[in-house]
Amino acid sequence: MNDRQLVAAVQMATGLDVAANLHAAERLVREAAASGAGLVVLPENFALMGKHTLDQIALREADGAGPLQSFLARVAAEQRVWLVGGTIALASADPARVRAACLVFDEHGQRVGRYDKIHLFDVSVPGADEHYQESATIEPGTEVVVIDSPWGRLGLAVCYDLRFPELFRRMLDQGVEIIAAPAAFTAMTGKAHWETLVRARAIENLAFVVAAAQGGLHLNGRETFGHSMVVDPWGTVLAQLPRGTGCVLSAIDREFQGSTRRHFPTIGHRRLR
Repeated sequence: MNDRQLVAAVQMATGLDVAANLHAAERLVREAAASGAGLVVLPENFALMGKHTLDQIALREADGAGPLQSFLARVAAEQRVWLVGGTIALASADPARVRAACLVFDEHGQRVGRYDKIHLFDVSVPGADEHYQESATIEPGTEVVVIDSPWGRLGLAVCYDLRFPELFRRMLDQGVEIIAAPAAFTAMTGKAHWETLVRARAIENLAFVVAAAQGGLHLNGRETFGHSMVVDPWGTVLAQLPRGTGCVLSAIDREFQGSTRRHFPTIGHRRLR
């Protein structure tokens, strides 16, 4: 592989029609692949932003089999890309809840990774009439996931996870070099914290972050912040899409990352573990 490799973060404004959402996602992955991306990250809940939290449970699939998993495998293989499938609902031990699973498929359509969202968004947004309780329908994951990829050691995180730097330090213990972060930040919390959090996770861990967001007004009445971006290990925003549907692409310069880690060795200066 070349030292400089293109990656893409897909931004969507997912609606209520699963078929239409999948059509939009496939079109954007195809667009990213045609532009030269080898790694493509879809946003959280790319297949559905329902009117009710229970709508996700209706899409629940058994691990390893189901239309959404088949969709991701097919698109990855047809477009010859590594595809990070945002999140989909997979069955959990609790019949009333699901796992918010982020799946990774390689260019052959083979699944090579699964991360279940650990930190659940149970909050009331300050200054807004917005209340969320993901734990009512989602069972939290427990495992930190970092896998080998052509772009280095790839770590997986989802949305609210960005607020918990200890998760990313655990990734660092597993050699993380690039982080895929599907998300659906609210408009208000995104405006306040999104870029700061994404850049901080990159800087702290001297890692690339590919953050793919929902962005726009959704048919369920929700508004998401967008600003999908690729950030380098120095915290520089290499590419960004503020609003609307599309994809952002950037090269991953692993030589730059290696040089930065050698000459600015903050990772080796850690004292508290």
